[in-house]
Amino acid sequence: MIQFKIGLCQLSVTPEKTINVDNARRSIQFASKRGATLVVLPEMWNCPYSTDYFERFAEKFDEKDSTASSLKMLSEVACEERITIVGGSIPEWSSGGKLYNTCFVFGPNGDLLAKHRKMHLFDINAPGDISFNESDTFSAGSSPTIVDTHVGRIGIGICHDIRFPELAMLYRDRGAHLICYPGAFNMSTGEALWELEQRARALDNQLFVATCSPSRDSDGSYQIWGHSTLVNPLGEIIATSEHDQTIVIAEVDYSAIQSTREGIPILKQRRNDVYQLIDYHTI
Repeated sequence: MIQFKIGLCQLSVTPEKTINVDNARRSIQFASKRGATLVVLPEMWNCPYSTDYFERFAEKFDEKDSTASSLKMLSEVACEERITIVGGSIPEWSSGGKLYNTCFVFGPNGDLLAKHRKMHLFDINAPGDISFNESDTFSAGSSPTIVDTHVGRIGIGICHDIRFPELAMLYRDRGAHLICYPGAFNMSTGEALWELEQRARALDNQLFVATCSPSRDSDGSYQIWGHSTLVNPLGEIIATSEHDQTIVIAEVDYSAIQSTREGIPILKQRRNDVYQLIDYHTI
């Protein structure tokens, strides 16, 4: 089974795009030099998490578009370091003029392997705490994303996508070894749910879960929880961070998936005569 090191780059995000891109480049290179062959970035790492910035910082993936500085950097560094990068998320303009919260995945040759548009948009109204409607700005993606890489099969979700166990179950059924969730949970949902959701998705599906957050001192509409984390198939935390900018380097050993599933074969114990998970994209 595959063993490798993963790097989770918890980045401080500023209102200056060039600063954010340079910071991400240095962090990816740092993680790679310390042995990480898979590097994950946070949700909205190239711009503050705020409606004031999304449209201005948005990019469209086009090799002829010289303004797509974030995506060009990810492609270049993936190729230079010969690694796979799960590029957190950035605001993406579609060819139809819609704005998406999108994760781009680049392989060791610099090619785009996949992109995931956030499917579940974060709308919250907690009086006295936080009010934010992501759906006022972004369109929702409509497709699950699973990608074959040199470090195994990876499912992709973004932030609020982690709250929906059906998506993680679908990824398990499609053979994922690892699910990566770039996210920017706020202070209240972060403290209550961030660790719980990660461990639940990993435990229920007996696979690895990696999350990557911006640091708490990032600019934006709300204060971010941080605590980027790697969880194993038993729901145990392998490595995590606090809330400052940092890089988490941890070992992933897929043999833990097999041993966990052999010990408690929950897939065989499913009651398909009572309930079923339907993957509409395979029908």
